[in-house]
Amino acid sequence: MRTIESDQNIEKNKKHYDKLYANYPIGNILYWINNLDNFLETAITTETSWFALYQGNFRDRLRGSKVVEMGCGDCVNVGIMAALGAQVFANDISSESGKIVAKLNQACDFDYPITFIEGDFLKNELPENTFDFVIGKAFLHHLSLSLENEFLEETHRLLKKGGEARFFEPAVNSKFLDAMRWMIPIGERPSSLKRRAFKEWKRNDPHPDRTFSSRHFKKTGEKYFKSVEIIPVGTLERFSRLFKWGEQKNRFRRWALENEKRLPLWVNKTFTRSQLIIYKNL
Repeated sequence: MRTIESDQNIEKNKKHYDKLYANYPIGNILYWINNLDNFLETAITTETSWFALYQGNFRDRLRGSKVVEMGCGDCVNVGIMAALGAQVFANDISSESGKIVAKLNQACDFDYPITFIEGDFLKNELPENTFDFVIGKAFLHHLSLSLENEFLEETHRLLKKGGEARFFEPAVNSKFLDAMRWMIPIGERPSSLKRRAFKEWKRNDPHPDRTFSSRHFKKTGEKYFKSVEIIPVGTLERFSRLFKWGEQKNRFRRWALENEKRLPLWVNKTFTRSQLIIYKNL
């Protein structure tokens, strides 16, 4: 159920992402679209989110399909999906994302221009049984647990029979690893050992305190979908952080993402840092 607090969080997130995507340069996106095969060959073999989302022949399945991406952000993925021949609807609370979409439509000769849906996705008026795919790339973890339920219910409503939702999300299945993760400073995030600075960072962080466990996503998804699949991604790839940027790092990532599939499932599930969640509307 929508609350005043959740509406306030949406407004807080809107301000954060409006600032993040303001005057976003689309030169890189256009370069990747114009060099689509080379981009995807690298992205889906070395980057966890792309490797995860594009599993299962997803690239080829996009052509002619109708897709909506929740939380499209910088619009890289919606631009790539449109270039691959999908009819793409892109949603974000940031109006700046809409400006990126407008620039992409102007610069690219897509089979179907990208349609931008601005604002609260739950207030959209899209008809039911509309989409072949619903996509969320690091999206669900921005939602409170109650709001997540509303989004998954809406996802079920929008998907065609046989349609599929794909969410790439962080995974936390080990309390020990989670505690260790917060101790390591990354970017503007201070170590949890620096309690005052960490508390201030958490206060300004747009992500809510919530669970990211695979068990949670499975149990929640089963409320709305008959088919739920959770694929761990990043158990070995997490060690790429030990390498400097460059081809050596990419070679390790390719090896890690391909070979971690051979690990026992319990190992992958326990130690993975991310996951692909697939909900199917059978």
